Amino acid sequence: MTSPTWDPALYLGFSDERARPFADLVGRITVPSPGRVVDLGCGPGNVTVTLLDRWPNASVLGIDSSPEMIGRAVELTRPGLEFRPGQIETWRPEEPVDVIVSNAVLQWVPSHVDLLPRWVEALTPGGALAFQVPANSEGAAARVFRTVATGPRFADRLAAVAASAGPSAAGGVVRPAGEYVDLLARLDCRVDAWATTYQHVLPGDDPVLDWYAGTGLRPYLQALEPERREEFRAEVAAELRAAFPRQPYGTLLPFNRTFVIAYRR
Repeated sequence: MTSPTWDPALYLGFSDERARPFADLVGRITVPSPGRVVDLGCGPGNVTVTLLDRWPNASVLGIDSSPEMIGRAVELTRPGLEFRPGQIETWRPEEPVDVIVSNAVLQWVPSHVDLLPRWVEALTPGGALAFQVPANSEGAAARVFRTVATGPRFADRLAAVAASAGPSAAGGVVRPAGEYVDLLARLDCRVDAWATTYQHVLPGDDPVLDWYAGTGLRPYLQALEPERREEFRAEVAAELRAAFPRQPYGTLLPFNRTFVIAYRR
């Protein structure tokens, strides 16, 4: 996966909330004793390590294109667990794999639908391809980003970003769950797919801004000159506070995710 600079510390700011969908995905995989497991787009590795808890006898490999993320992940290396830099678009295993996992990554890869048949071919018979993607390109936060980005103060630099294929842009690449089922079932896979809306209760003054600052807001911030980023963040923060009002218990952020597990016959 090609990407600009990532900040592992920023991404890990809500590590418990971000780890839950990974656990929900992996918990539904019914491959009993996989020998080789690959996590495509492993990020800082904090959830990849849990694959050894799920399958203690497996050999687990995490792959990510971000040097910053891999630099953080390799600190977690232990027997049975390895991390390597690499692009998931060009990844090909040296031998068949029992489980391929990809968590909250494919929304950054416009070509990911074309990659799914190749990944299915990389599986052993009975192996599983499991992925989870955010499905929020039409959510309130994404609409705020696009509205501010296409307003008179920022349109000169950000209108193209707002219209792009990024996960918080108008041209989001995540498909409806039924399309993934249809594609993978036509590859003779047994498919398990579902959707979940998480209701995250977030602490802090601007938690929705903080949540997205390390993910969906990144393309907008990185397209601006450093001196204009704080101006953009301030305007977005004000709009997010209106869209997600703070309550006595915190700020409620509904977050939609799509889950797919395809088993090769």
